[in-house]
Amino acid sequence: MYNRIIFLSLIFCVQMQAGTFREKIKAKIKERLVERMENAPAPKAIEVQSMKAEKSGEYVYKMSIDGQERYFKIYIPQGFNFKIKNPVVFALHGGGGDMEIQSNESYYHQQSSADKFGYLVVFPNGHSKFKSGKLATWNAGTCCGSAIENKIDDVKFLSSIIELLKNKLNIDSQKVFFTGMSNGAMMSYKMACEKSDLVKAIMPVAGTDNTIECKPTKPVSVFHIHAKDDDHVLFTGGFGKNAKKDASTKEYNSVDHSIKKWVKFNSCPEKPKKVLDVEGASCDLYSPCKNGTVVKLCVTDQGGHSWPGGEKPRGGKGSSAIDATKLMWELFKELK
Repeated sequence: MYNRIIFLSLIFCVQMQAGTFREKIKAKIKERLVERMENAPAPKAIEVQSMKAEKSGEYVYKMSIDGQERYFKIYIPQGFNFKIKNPVVFALHGGGGDMEIQSNESYYHQQSSADKFGYLVVFPNGHSKFKSGKLATWNAGTCCGSAIENKIDDVKFLSSIIELLKNKLNIDSQKVFFTGMSNGAMMSYKMACEKSDLVKAIMPVAGTDNTIECKPTKPVSVFHIHAKDDDHVLFTGGFGKNAKKDASTKEYNSVDHSIKKWVKFNSCPEKPKKVLDVEGASCDLYSPCKNGTVVKLCVTDQGGHSWPGGEKPRGGKGSSAIDATKLMWELFKELK
């Protein structure tokens, strides 16, 4: 018995030392990452005053909001017709991401979708402590990071882009849509709450409604996508084991809380219709709702904290049961 106690004690000590070593390695990696971010240059960007109708491709612009330089990327699809009013989709990156990650075709397929269906895509960059714009976050109510700590007015930033595009690129003001991943999904909800006069519909993925106040002046269609096994933003609410917590972020609301909230706002039926039931995923539709809006929820069995149909920036894939980007435009284009 005595030898067994000594043996278990040795194992415990080894595990403790290994844990301490891992923590030191993580701290060192974080230190080097921050150092690299601090030395990284600012994005090469065009002043918004110089924005004009261009040929297809990517364009990065900068604008000053509350004395801070803010950046956003625009993708103009192949064969884009500037003579007519076109729809626009704002695609918001997750916490710790940036516009380059969100515009990566392998992860989210937004550019190929725009090419196929003929809409403009905007990839705004959240607030960052670094001039490079990397490791950015959105002030989405009770989350996340430096954006919420510094009380950044991201609603003002995104609304300013919308007004700019109306004047410069002839977008259809009745077809402004938002989608987002994680913290970007939460920011989509905040735009729907505070700028319902500007936003037609949102598609949040892997992020719930964590707004502090939500008083939309008109109904906004909501299409929420979430995995049951999300390990960051738990389906049932709260922090998952891999959630990035900070002092200013409160526990996330559940998917059910978010859906019920918008079903009520939009005066939808309390019971949904099952509109998709495939292996690994199902979708419920709450309709008809006020002013032709809908609330839709698609749930995947697996995929974790990810974009269904895409790849994860840190490796791995989202659920293959559905394609979030494809479903997004199928719903957006049908809204009157």
